[in-house]
Parts: sequence; C-alpha cells; structure tokens
Amino acid sequence: MDQESTDFLELSVLLDETHYQEGFRDGYGDGWVLGKEEGSKLGLDMGFQVGKELGFYQGCLDVWISVTHIDQGAFSDRVKNNIEQMTALVSSYAMSDPEDEQIQDIMGKIRLKFRIITASLEVKLEYEGLSASLKQGVEDL
Repeated sequence: MDQESTDFLELSVLLDETHYQEGFRDGYGDGWVLGKEEGSKLGLDMGFQVGKELGFYQGCLDVWISVTHIDQGAFSDRVKNNIEQMTALVSSYAMSDPEDEQIQDIMGKIRLKFRIITASLEVKLEYEGLSASLKQGVEDL
C-alpha cells in the first residue's frame, strides 16, 4: 500500500509539473505576440516624436539660413557658426539606424546647440513636444 501512495504522489507532482510547463509555454507565446505588438506601437510613437522634434529644429534652421541669405549681417559670425554646426548635427542624425548608440548623444547636442543659438539671438523659442523628464534633462545641461 505504501508503494501505491508513493506512485500516486509522484503522478500528482508530474501532472502538476506538466501543467506548469504547458502554462509557461502558452503564457510565453502569448507574451511574445503582445510584446511584439506593443514594441511595434512604441517604436512608431517614438519615431514619430523624434521626427517631429527634428522637423522643428530643421524648420528653425531653414528660417535662420534664409535670413542669412537675405541679409548677410543679420547674425554674428558666432551665431552663423553655431547654425552651421547645428545643421551638420541634424544632418548626421541616423534616421535609418535606430539602434545606433550615438543618436541619443547627437540629439542631446542638437538640443544644446539650439539653446545656444536661441540664447545668442535673445529669443524665447523651444520645442513644445518634449516630455517633462526630457525637459528636465535638457535644463540640467
């Protein structure tokens, strides 16, 4: 009789382990699908936000460059130099390679250069799409 109770307990443990493994596989598969969907949506949202921000900066650069074409003396040489540097930074932003580790660094440099230019021009202009945490990080620079 002792052998029967041992076999019963072993079968119970094996059944429990089997259900656990099946549940894990099912949950893992469902999580994988949901994770891909959520990751794709998040990637699109983040890409859109980055595109909007870069578009804002490019639009400002286009206006400033147009002003310099119309009136060569509108800005100081220092401001013109900063505009050229910011143009190079925006152009170097790797839109087609989101896994490039330097893009965050480049975006930080673009934001900083933008603040330098607007401060030099004594204008209050900022990109409104930044989240509160990003604004704080930019202000800390």
